[in-house]
Amino acid sequence: MTDTAAPRATAPRAASLATASRPSAARAHAVAMLWIVRREARRFVGQRGRLVAALVRPLVWLLVFAAGFRAALGLSITPPYQTYVTYETYIVPGCCGMILLFNGMQSSLGLVHDREMGSMRLLLTSPLPRGWLLLSKLVASTLISILQVYAFLAVAALFGTVLPWPGYVAVLPALFAAGLMLGALGLALSSTVRQLENFAGVMNFVIFPMFFMSSALYPLWKMAEASALLHDICAVNPFTHAVELIRFALYAEANWPALGWTGLAAAVFVALALWGYDPARGLVRRGV
Repeated sequence: MTDTAAPRATAPRAASLATASRPSAARAHAVAMLWIVRREARRFVGQRGRLVAALVRPLVWLLVFAAGFRAALGLSITPPYQTYVTYETYIVPGCCGMILLFNGMQSSLGLVHDREMGSMRLLLTSPLPRGWLLLSKLVASTLISILQVYAFLAVAALFGTVLPWPGYVAVLPALFAAGLMLGALGLALSSTVRQLENFAGVMNFVIFPMFFMSSALYPLWKMAEASALLHDICAVNPFTHAVELIRFALYAEANWPALGWTGLAAAVFVALALWGYDPARGLVRRGV
């Protein structure tokens, strides 16, 4: 009778232990994400030139190039605009997307640097799931990108490019979705490149075609007037949909097709990043 009672006594105890371990596991995941976010924030603060570069790059387009293109590029009234807008106003969403794109790649460049220094091996050998660590890295880089975008919007407002006030709040989810997508693209690329100097070349190969073959600087109907093929390329460019998602959100409007395409691209890029960092297939197998 003692032998049969023992399993019955241990069963509730095992169930209670399993229930008690769930909060601790969730807490470990949350602590890991907060630690990675803090680590990325400290790295960003230590690289003061990074914020300056993130602001100067879009401001050059907003203040210098826009002055020259204003007369050459006529803009029609297209959603979300209810009236004619200046060229400076039109390219603000594209400049926001530029910040997200460059920072997503810059953050992935840090991964390549960590790999060369050997510190990434310590991160990837953590008992926590590898996918959670990569997601935490992605969230951290996205939050830093959003801070840079708001800093740019503040400077742009000082120079006279003021947007509707509700848009500054409504654009936050759009920035997060676009930042996740572009950051996931950087993660996927970093899983295929092992050397720092090679990744810098890959960054330029990806960033500039994505930026220029999109609606960041000119509307798609302008592209259609120049080349139907170029218009089709711009239409399937994920960066185009990210920019349009931000553009509508800045006017407190939803662009559901753009959100759908951005989410789909983010899912594909995250899957590629997870596959690239899989020990059975990716960099760990090749000796990170």
